[in-house]
Parts: sequence; C-alpha cells; structure tokens
Amino acid sequence: MTVKKIIKQIVILLTLSSLVSCAGSEERAESTAGEGGTWGSDCIHRPSIRGYRVLDEANLIVDAGSRSYHVELQRRGFGLGSAWGIQFDSPTNRICPGFSEVVFEGHLSDESVRISSIWELTPEDEEALLIRFGKKEPEIKQTPAPQEVPGADVEELDPAASE
Repeated sequence: MTVKKIIKQIVILLTLSSLVSCAGSEERAESTAGEGGTWGSDCIHRPSIRGYRVLDEANLIVDAGSRSYHVELQRRGFGLGSAWGIQFDSPTNRICPGFSEVVFEGHLSDESVRISSIWELTPEDEEALLIRFGKKEPEIKQTPAPQEVPGADVEELDPAASE
C-alpha cells in the first residue's frame, strides 16, 4: 500500500466515525427531550444553578438562571428530603442525564444517585409538578353565591283548598 492510500483510508474512517457519532447523539437528544422539553434542554449549566426544591426522594426542581428544570433520579435517594444540601457531580460544567449525579449526605455517609432525566419546565408545568407532589395547594375557584331569581318562587298547594 502506498502512503496516499493509507492516508485516504484514515480520512474515510475519521469521517465515517464522526458521522456515526453525530447520528447517535441526535437520536439521544430526540429520545431524552422530555415532557414539554426541547432539544438541548436536557442539560443544565452547573454554574447557573441557584437553588433546588426536593419534590420527593427521586424528583427535584432545579432553578438555573431564569429557568426551572425537573430532575428525575434513576432510583430513590433515601434521605434526600432531609439532607442539609446537595451537590451536582459531573465531569464537565454541564449536568446531563445519564452520567451526572446528585450527591447528598445520606443516613450513614455521602450518597450519590445518577440523574435519569432533565426537562425544562414552563411556569404551568412547574405549578402542576408542585401540586402533583403535594408541595402546593391547587387554587380553588370559588363558586358564585346563589342569586335570587325572580319568578322562581315555590307555591305550596293546600290540599284542603282544592276540595
């Protein structure tokens, strides 16, 4: 084989491998776009995280920048609701499902649970989640007070008067 053929084969292999990796990542983005989520909303930039709310031991709402996200864990994190604080562990500055974890102080020592999914929430989605997990009471719409309707009086018939 000549050097030109070897270089040509290497270029073809690199091109094909990049195409295969791009196709796989696009398919993953489609499959992880959650309830009401969009592509790219399934990761959170770690420095933008400014707070969180524990819904139960497997669900959190994370506030990052001006957005809120529903973070679902792969399994229950026993003691998550009573933990003093949590950390998001990731090899990069992006918290993404599949390889990022939530770390918190468990019953005996620090515990970590892998993140299963992340969905960006609209304000309506966030309120619905809070109601679903019992963290907020639904707004009860008051029924209007009964009003007097003219001509709807009830007459009582006297059986003795009709004889």
